[in-house]
Amino acid sequence: MTEPKVRLLLLFGGRSAEHEISVVSAASILSALDPDRYEVSSVGIDKDGRWHLLPGPPALAPGAADELPAVATEAGSEVALAREPGSGALVGEGGDRRPVDVVFPVLHGPFGEDGTIQGLLELAGIPYVGAGVLASAVGMDKAVQKVLFRAAGLPVVRHEVVHEREWRDDPDDVLARTEFLGMPLFVKPAALGSSVGITKVKSMADLDAAMEEALRHGPKAVIEQAAEGAREIEVAVLGNDDPVASVPGEILPSAEFYDYRAKYLDEGTRLEVPAKVEPEVVEELQRMAVAAFRAIDASGMARVDFFYREPREVIVNEINTIPGFTQVSMYPRMWEASGLSYSELVDRLVDLAIERHERASSRGGAPAIRGGGPDR
Repeated sequence: MTEPKVRLLLLFGGRSAEHEISVVSAASILSALDPDRYEVSSVGIDKDGRWHLLPGPPALAPGAADELPAVATEAGSEVALAREPGSGALVGEGGDRRPVDVVFPVLHGPFGEDGTIQGLLELAGIPYVGAGVLASAVGMDKAVQKVLFRAAGLPVVRHEVVHEREWRDDPDDVLARTEFLGMPLFVKPAALGSSVGITKVKSMADLDAAMEEALRHGPKAVIEQAAEGAREIEVAVLGNDDPVASVPGEILPSAEFYDYRAKYLDEGTRLEVPAKVEPEVVEELQRMAVAAFRAIDASGMARVDFFYREPREVIVNEINTIPGFTQVSMYPRMWEASGLSYSELVDRLVDLAIERHERASSRGGAPAIRGGGPDR
């Protein structure tokens, strides 16, 4: 008897500044999904927050080599999740319903990676790939995750957290508080990824403009001491209760630091997988990656970023609960180097999502989907 297909909702785009990266990641995932196993519904969220059922992710427009694709506001028919908990369906215009067994959210940044979409899916009672509400929210907030990392005994870079009201009320006090960090330093939005809004500051005279740029993206900024001379190493983590870590990878940016352009538009940036580090350093990186994953109570997947100075200094930079997922992104590349292909990785993430949901349902923590599920 042929197994019924898993009805998978691929959700991408979104309202954040990382909208375009999400679309590119979704295109890669869609190409890796086995059509014999999955019945895929591709839903793109435009920058105004409307959901559109599409034939596939938007393609890169001709002549737009330096621009990433976005979900057009007029694309596809508008849809929404059914309101009844446990119904597990998309509702389209005219009330048409499309059943959903599991959601793969590829939404980077606010309104997607920060626990908001995860909360919606919990209310709807639908399994979804990746971390839950709490871990997603913490993973999005660079300030809060550092508190948990330190509580777990993990070293973090010296830093100061600044709220917008503090900066507006008394910028001189902020300057005094950050002098101990020295120069250079980095100013970042506390809750954004893909290096959006980050500025490298080389003198106090430049701090004002850097703070304004960071606060343009949110009400809280993190000012960090630059890890001068450190290598940027990343490790991928996969699993629920028993997470495992991949081989590490190293970022060799062509720019002064790994900014948005270096990540997605500049072909000069190199990603070396596996990273050339000693075996004992690999073991320490993997141990710390799993510890960081557990510190925020993550599940499914995460990428943990480190600073490494030879011979043995390893510092946790941050964790990303929905890492970039293009074919050339570090997360899938590190798993491929660890023996897990891109398509196998996608399958494993879907299985982990269903496993976590079924466990929650058995405890009464999530409504079961009526008349659906891959075992129907």
